[in-house]
Order: sequence, then C-alpha cells, then structure tokens
Amino acid sequence: MRFGKLTGYEAEKGKITLDFEGKRAGLQVITAQIVRVFYEEDGVKIPSKAIEGEKAVETPTRLERKEDGLWVFTDTLSARVSDGFHVDFFDPEGAAVCLDYRGERKPVKRLSDEYLKLLEGEGHSLLEGRRECAFEVVKKLEGSEHFYGLGDKTGFLDKRQYDYEMWNTDNPDPQVDNFKALYKSIPFFMALTDSHVYGIFMDNTWKSYFDMGRESEEYYWFGAKGGNLDYYYIAGDSLARVLQNYTYLTGTCPLPQRWTLGYHQSRWGYMTREDVEEVARGMRQNDIPCDVLHFDIDYMQDYKVFTWNRGRYDGDPEGYLKSLAERGFKAVTINDPGVKKQEGYEVYDEGVEKGYFAKTPEGEVYINAVWPGDAAFPDFGSPAVRKWWGEKQKFLLDTGVRGIWNDMNEPASFHGPLPETVVFSDEDRKTIHGEMHNVYGHLMAKATYEGLKALDGRRPFVITRACYAGSQKYTTAWTGDNHSIWSHIQMLIPQLCNLGLSGMPFVGTDVGGFGSDTTPELLARWVEAGCFSPLFRNHSALGTRPQEPWQFGEEVLDIYRKYVKLRYSWIPYFYDLFYEEERTGAPLMRPLVFHYEKDENARVCNDEFLLGDRILAAPVVNQGAVRRMVYLPEGKWYDYWTREEYTGPVSFVAEAPLDTCPVYVKAGSVIPTMEPRSYVEEKPLDTLILDVYPGKGSWDHYLDNGEDFAYREGKYHHYRFTVEEDGSVSGKILHAGYEKPYERILVRRSPEGATEELCLDA
Repeated sequence: MRFGKLTGYEAEKGKITLDFEGKRAGLQVITAQIVRVFYEEDGVKIPSKAIEGEKAVETPTRLERKEDGLWVFTDTLSARVSDGFHVDFFDPEGAAVCLDYRGERKPVKRLSDEYLKLLEGEGHSLLEGRRECAFEVVKKLEGSEHFYGLGDKTGFLDKRQYDYEMWNTDNPDPQVDNFKALYKSIPFFMALTDSHVYGIFMDNTWKSYFDMGRESEEYYWFGAKGGNLDYYYIAGDSLARVLQNYTYLTGTCPLPQRWTLGYHQSRWGYMTREDVEEVARGMRQNDIPCDVLHFDIDYMQDYKVFTWNRGRYDGDPEGYLKSLAERGFKAVTINDPGVKKQEGYEVYDEGVEKGYFAKTPEGEVYINAVWPGDAAFPDFGSPAVRKWWGEKQKFLLDTGVRGIWNDMNEPASFHGPLPETVVFSDEDRKTIHGEMHNVYGHLMAKATYEGLKALDGRRPFVITRACYAGSQKYTTAWTGDNHSIWSHIQMLIPQLCNLGLSGMPFVGTDVGGFGSDTTPELLARWVEAGCFSPLFRNHSALGTRPQEPWQFGEEVLDIYRKYVKLRYSWIPYFYDLFYEEERTGAPLMRPLVFHYEKDENARVCNDEFLLGDRILAAPVVNQGAVRRMVYLPEGKWYDYWTREEYTGPVSFVAEAPLDTCPVYVKAGSVIPTMEPRSYVEEKPLDTLILDVYPGKGSWDHYLDNGEDFAYREGKYHHYRFTVEEDGSVSGKILHAGYEKPYERILVRRSPEGATEELCLDA
C-alpha cells in the first residue's frame, strides 16, 4: 500500500480526512490520549468487533500545517502526518515517542546470496518475512523498548525480538517458545522505553503479524492479510494509564459472581453421575474447599449441544445438579459450537431452516467434523444467530447449570481447518471465514453472555478458549490445552501477566496440566502458583493420570489443602481487585514492571508476579528446587509466612521446601480476608478479617451481594481502611448502599494471631 504526497486535508469534530494524490486516509482524535489512524479500502468502513458504542469525545484539538507535514495537537500529545502517510507521535514537550520508519524493511536472510539465487531460479524463496499483507505499519525502534501484551502467547514477558501471528489456533502439541499463535488473538501491545510508554491496538480481525524487532534492531512492524488499516495510538504516563485507555476503548471485565473466585475441579472423563459424585464427596471428605464442578463433553447425548445424556445421570440430571447445589457445588458445562448434522435433532433442523449456519461459497451449509461427527457451524456474526444461541442456554439453566464453558471455538475442526472462503456474516453484510475466524470465539462468548444475562439476571459466568480484543466484557478464559510439564508452569507467569496487560484479567491455566501425566511435585508447585490466578481450575485430559488433590498421597494433599484454603481466605481481596479492574482496567495478576517501570530487574522478571499492588508471589517453577532467588522491588516488604522484614530493592535466596511458596506483602497493607469455609456461600459473609502490615497505607474495600447487577445501582458498601507506621488501623464507610453490611470487622497482625474488633469512624 503506497501513499504519495499529502495534498490537503479536512477536519470536522476531531476527525481529519487526509488527501494523498488520489487516496484518502484519516486520523481521528478519540480522546486527548488516543488517536486513531485508518485507511478504508474502497471507502468501506468495517465496524469494530472490539469497540462498542461511540468512544470519541469532544477534545480541544489544534491543527497546524508545517513544511514537514500536518501537525495535530491535543493537551497531552501531538501527531505529525507527512508524505507517504507516515504518522509520528510526540509527547507534550515535543519529544519523539513513536515514529514511523522511513527506510525499507530488511527481511532476515538465512542463506548466502548465491544459494538464494539458485533457489529463486527454481521458483523458491527463502527470504523470510515477506508475508502476504494488505498493509504494513513499520515503526522505528529507539533501542530501549520492552514490549508487553499481545494476548495469549508463549515465551517470556518481554516480547522484544520475537515475532507472532494473530490466528486463533488449536494445536494440542506442547506449546513452546517458538509457537507463533495460540487460541486467542489480541492485537494490542504496550511499549516501555527509558523515557516513554505508549500502546498500539491494531483493530483488524484478519490473520495478522507482529514482528517486535526480530527482523531488525532498527524497527518493528505489524500488518494484516486483509481488511483495513486501522490502529489506535494510545498515550499515557504509565503502563497502568495506557492500559486504562485501551480498556476505555474495548471495555473492562464486569465484576464476577463471588463464587466464581473459588476453586474449580474438572476433568475430561467425568462421564457419569458416579464419577462426579466421587469427586464431590472427595472434596468435602478431604476438606478441600471447592465451589465448582465442571462437566466436559461426556455429559451430552452423542456430543450434541443443548442435550443431556440422561441415562448416565439416572434419568434425572436436574435432580442431581440440585443435590450438588445443596452441598455448595455449582455446575459448569462445556458447550462447543459444532451442531451435529442430524435430521430430527431440533437444534440442527432449526438452524438449517432459518439459515443460521455458515455456508460454502455455493450456498450450501458448510459441514466439517468435531466431537459429534459431521457438524454445522453457527454464524455468530449474525445478530439473529447470536440471539438464537443465547436463548438456547435456557435448556442448561433449567437443568441447574450455573456457568457455560465455551470450547473448540477457534473454530477447531477435525477434517482440516475451515477454508477461508466459507461464508459468514458480519452483522448485516456477508464476508468470509478469513475475516471472521479470529472473532468467532469472541462472538460466541458474546451470544452466550447476553443470553444468560437476559434469561437469568445474575452476572453471567462464561469461559472461553478463543477470543479477540474486547472479549473481557463477556467472558473469562483459560490458556487452553497445556501439558503437565515444568516448562508450562514456568510459562504460566508471563502468559497470564501478558493476558492481563492485554485487557483480559479473568484468566488461568489448567492447574497440574491438561495433557501428559503430572507428578506429585509438579502438582504441588502448580497449586502454589495457580491459587493466585484469577481463574483457579484443575483440569486434565482423558487418559492422563487423574489429578484430583488426593491422588498423590498425604503430603501433596496437605499442600493442596493449604493453598486452596489460602485462596479462599483471600477471596475478599480478589473481589476488591475485580472492583478496581472494572473501573480502571488494571489486571489482578500483574508483572512487577506494572508498578516498577524504572526498575530494570522488574522489566524482564518472568518468575515472580504481583497480585494487585500489595502481594508478591515467587513460586518455585523448577523441578527439585527447595530454595530460589527472590527479588523484591523498592519499599519495605514482609514475608507472609514469618513476618520477617526486607527493604528493597534486594535479592536473596529464600528457603522454599515443597510446601512453601515464597509470598511477600508490602508494608502499609491491609489485606481483607474471610473466615474458613468449604465453599463461598457456606456461611454469611458477615465478618471481615483485616490482615495488617505496619507502614503508611490504606485500602478500599467493597461489599455487595456478589451475585447480580444491583451494585451498578449503588447497592454496595465501600469501606476505607488506613494503617499507620505503628500498625494501628482506622476505618470508615465511604458509601452505604448494601442491606447486609458486616456485623464485625476484626484486625489481625499475624497469620495465626489473635484478633481485635475494629470500630469504624463516624
């Protein structure tokens, strides 16, 4: 895509139309810190799937034409558009932040010139990087960049010098550093340099590419196979502010139901009522707190969606799920998009009759194979299909299901991938799979969420494997089919942190690993790390070694119990973090760099993370290790287990026997906790226990009914607790709208110490 000289422009309400010798492109000032850069091929505007509603606000903007281009000024940034549709961004003082690269790209050359000529003469090319792109954006590297985000990717926290693809991919092989794509496509990243921070969101659903300086030390680039050039430059004075601006565009994760923050047990292979009952009984008998049991594909009749194999549940799944609920277990069922091709099967017949399935270019229903065999694929790009699919959730709700787990929605298929030419809808226009592939799971999650919300009224709980930017508005996610290998527990930390930095905060891995056989040591270390992830689920594959907590002897069982109970005690803290996330976009699980940007160690830390800004976890992720190096950033920190004090920045060797995950709490913290219980709703949440760590600080705590959307109407309590250097604590109520506030608030100054009651200030 080539643009000539800038010959003119027009401006109206923050939108600037640019003329380039026969081509028209544009800039749009969304806010003082967000600028959209776009070129609409043939003048066709493609509605965003990630951004809903009008986000542009009236922003004081000044334009000035200079010799080097057209300058656009807001209070917090300036942009320069010059010949060739080069767009550069500067800070308020005029310092360069993000510049277009003016030179030619230099793809990596793997072979000598002579050998390349020989191969090219035979019709081959091993010049790497010349992917088929409708457009490319090439940005200059300053030299000190660190890149974060890009969604669900393998490898390390900092994405500098790596390259990736956005193409939702179901690959069951053990995922390693050189995987270019996984199940999710979130084309957003943040760049941190020694002097600036900014973000770029390329809102394009086609297969796309991000080369973060692998090809050259002079530039990085991104581009897409089809669709329009459409990206947002996002300014901010910190990673947190840039992420807040990004989630202003794409949305934040709504506050979840409180029970979803408890422990989830799952396995592909819980086939019958007896299998599930054995797990439920084991949880309570072994004193493992648990709120959720997951039902994989075997609960269905012949793997047909919106059916139940009643024979495996004594003809009464409704009665059984009710009995589980009476014991505190919520049922979450898997749901795949593939609808079995079977005449007489209501869902298939109705979909065919109403034209709700994707079609071949010749107009026939497209058929591929998934779990039920030959199957059709709902056209989730159509509003009518989404409404239909949402209404179908009633069958599951009526059976007693409390959450939906969307799987196989890349979409995955057994007879080869869906051809890019399969016909789908994009709202009211027709398009092809090549454009809709990366948003198929996103739109399925949207359909599920909106259906549950309309039918049930409570905050929907939806899990997805595949997603796109903005999916956080509808769904939580897990990282897909990992394996019971040490490299995957190591990957857990950067993978979940980067998902959080991509706007997806409610995420987790399959604790213990999905594929392969776990070991007692690996499972123990995984629960020590996984208990801090927002979605806390143990899940394993059919044919692998069972990995319920009691399968590995008393030592592992004791460790498992210890960390699940730690998680339950901290659920009020997790809930507060979700309250903060809905307002600001800040993830729960954060890399150290999120709060310590100037710290060189924090910028590349792959084996520690923060939970909020008060708790630092340093799990053991290496086989056989019983001690590990810990790095604490600036400030005073307390060892959670011993209350030993440290002053950062400091590195030291921490003892970490098999039952110990090193955990540290920042001075001045007030950590809200709750009393022990077997499941979240076992007893009323009428007592709050504050774990206090001396130092100057405060904490805002939030309480509501944990279930519906009444909090958006002001039906919540908002408390603020303040701690002093000597450890004394005071508290007050900032908002009183919940009918069941705490009856008692207790203060505790050591994990097993005595408590004293706190009287709130008037």
